[in-house]
Amino acid sequence: MPDITVILNRYRRPHYYEEQVKAIENQTVKPKEIWVWDNGHEDSAAVEYYCDPSGEHTLVTKAVTSTHNFKYHGRFALGLLARTEFVAFFDDDTIPGNKWFENCLNSYKEKPGIYGGVGVRLYSKNYMDHDRTGWPGTNVEIEEADLVGHAWFMSRRDLCYLWQELPISLDNAEDIQLSYFAQKFGGVKTYCPPHPTSDIQMWSSLKPYLYGVDNVASSNNTIKPFGEFVSERDYVVAKCLEGGWKTVYNVKI
Repeated sequence: MPDITVILNRYRRPHYYEEQVKAIENQTVKPKEIWVWDNGHEDSAAVEYYCDPSGEHTLVTKAVTSTHNFKYHGRFALGLLARTEFVAFFDDDTIPGNKWFENCLNSYKEKPGIYGGVGVRLYSKNYMDHDRTGWPGTNVEIEEADLVGHAWFMSRRDLCYLWQELPISLDNAEDIQLSYFAQKFGGVKTYCPPHPTSDIQMWSSLKPYLYGVDNVASSNNTIKPFGEFVSERDYVVAKCLEGGWKTVYNVKI
């Protein structure tokens, strides 16, 4: 079986951590290791990692605690240190079905690329002008997207493209930059694997509308004004389009 390293991001939702780890350990295709990147927020300070370097009792074998919040990019930097064929990442509100890795691997064999739980396809240079695929749309086939979020699955080799040049932003839009740089430097496309209603265990997230709408979500008004959040993403989209990003709907700047 292909080797997979999972990297989890801990910040302000430590109360979902144990459930998330169990969901990953119960996959039909077992990952080789689970690593934890902790951005050092006080909300997660009192929660155990359940980290066993020997791997005898748990797949959580490495944990990194940062004294600085490197936001969304920290986990993707850590992924470069993996020595497995594949790397997988999850937002801290994402509980995958137990066939998620099996689904990603089967899809990857058919269409190699970057896979994710929620696919965004832009209609214009304005980020909010888009449609979605993945668990919000319950697609029955592999569908191409401009970018994906919430859960990612990819070749470690393709992760390297994110760092091929200086990031456009380290404050936002890591998902946009990941797919753009992979396409620009590697010709790598982005997809959502099937999310059929007939088998939700194939889904990337089983509780998206329960866990992803709290007051610590980065897209709400408690961390920064929503307008500012979207403006940052619009800026990154524009820079990617200027750089030649080929989107599903052929958006032009």
